[in-house]
Amino acid sequence: MTALFNEPTLFSAVVTPHRSLGRAGVRIVILILAAAGAVLGTAFVLAGAWPVTGFLGLDVALVYWAFRVNNRSAVAHEHVLVTPSLLTVRRVDHTGAIAEWTLNPVWVRLDRETDPDFGLLRLALVSHGRRVVVGYWLSPAEREDFARALAAAIGEAKRGPTRAPAAFLGNRVDPSEPGP
Repeated sequence: MTALFNEPTLFSAVVTPHRSLGRAGVRIVILILAAAGAVLGTAFVLAGAWPVTGFLGLDVALVYWAFRVNNRSAVAHEHVLVTPSLLTVRRVDHTGAIAEWTLNPVWVRLDRETDPDFGLLRLALVSHGRRVVVGYWLSPAEREDFARALAAAIGEAKRGPTRAPAAFLGNRVDPSEPGP
């Protein structure tokens, strides 16, 4: 997502779903479950209830499969980019499908759905009848910080570019110099 005309980036954020465990954490959990299943399975075999051992192994396999599915969906992310003339939201879902919305920041307003007990529940960009929810994976407190920063960038884009005085751009005309 490069901005047109090499405009300065006013805001850029990548939002990803929260993952509570990394690879090492998943391995530790699976090893603990497997060890507990082996100890319990041995106890059940010694007690004569050997079929229970298979179900304990099935539990470990199902937890492993659930972690694999969860990690496979970790590719999902959302990139929000604000320049003086464009606001772009690019969302990649867990399957790799890409959806992209491009809005003019001058016409965008932030729509906030707030609950007094839980905080900011939903944040959406609204422009010309289009509504794009952003920051879906963030917690309410993180979403509030995200909304503040995004609102500041949109406000800066609405104010327009800041121009340097002409004297600093090399366009200064010195009247004391003789003309041609």
